[in-house]
Amino acid sequence: MSASRISRVPVKKAQGAGKLGNQGKLSRASPQFVSPPTTSLPKRANPLLTNPPREVRRRLSPKGMAFLGMGVLVGSAYVGMLYASYQRDLERSRTLQIPPDVSDRYQRTAASYDAEVDMSETLMRMGTKREELVKRARGDVLEVSCGTGRNMEYYELGEKVVIDSKGRASVQGCRSVTFSDLSPEMVELARQKYEVKMKDKNKNKNKNKEKVQVSVAFKAQDAGSIAPPEGRPHFDTVVQTMGLCSMPDPVGVLQHLGSITEPREGRILLLEHGRSHYAWVNRILDDVAPAHADKHGCWWNRDIGEIVRQSGLEVVEMKRWHLGTTWQFVLRPIEKV
Repeated sequence: MSASRISRVPVKKAQGAGKLGNQGKLSRASPQFVSPPTTSLPKRANPLLTNPPREVRRRLSPKGMAFLGMGVLVGSAYVGMLYASYQRDLERSRTLQIPPDVSDRYQRTAASYDAEVDMSETLMRMGTKREELVKRARGDVLEVSCGTGRNMEYYELGEKVVIDSKGRASVQGCRSVTFSDLSPEMVELARQKYEVKMKDKNKNKNKNKEKVQVSVAFKAQDAGSIAPPEGRPHFDTVVQTMGLCSMPDPVGVLQHLGSITEPREGRILLLEHGRSHYAWVNRILDDVAPAHADKHGCWWNRDIGEIVRQSGLEVVEMKRWHLGTTWQFVLRPIEKV
């Protein structure tokens, strides 16, 4: 090996060592910390770009669109029918002279009454409200203004002892039910409905059990002259639904019902319709009240709350629905000291 080649070897080694020291080692001549080589971090992935979301809104199927269109069509037709009826009744109301007592209208509308109110009561869920109220009836029960018997299927016939969650015993169910209405035609329809529906229901409910003995009576009578049940001074429960609107003296009727209701535990259950919370609704009711009373035998613009107040009965519960036009009361007589 020549001298020139030998002399170049240490130089290359020294240069290599110098490079290595500059990259990752401390140099003896000038000690310093050399940061480790940096590595580039991967860019954070955008989930919206890597996994684009599926369209949240789903297009309505042709079948759904057909049903939606049909619903809009039916709703528009119903609203249009109501408006046309309102206009006709408004014109008639301007010329009609209707007496306060319109109860005789039910004699000619009894046969078609259920068909006339079925749709409106279904839309307003009145069946549920009737059921919730009537199921509270117990003991000897009187229903006034029973009409065609639209509450009949909700009565619990036959008394039974029930133990509540706190271990307290109470008697529920009806020992007797008296259905009363001023219209003989209505009472007869209620009697027929009872024979068809209630006896079958009672039979199925008590199959293979002892038959429940319940006294049921039907009376075509003015609510203001009804006497207590035979052998007892009072009724335990009085039920009236949609009846104050057709009575010439609703305050007097409520006062009489209070006098024949058991004073301590007795209750008067009312479900009525009348004036609203809102002035604009009341204006509509007032505008067509004469025509409505002439056709349906009902003054639908009466202030039910004021009638109850004037009766002097104690209000236990009160609820209102449908812009305030549907009233529910649980009342009891004020005990005499």
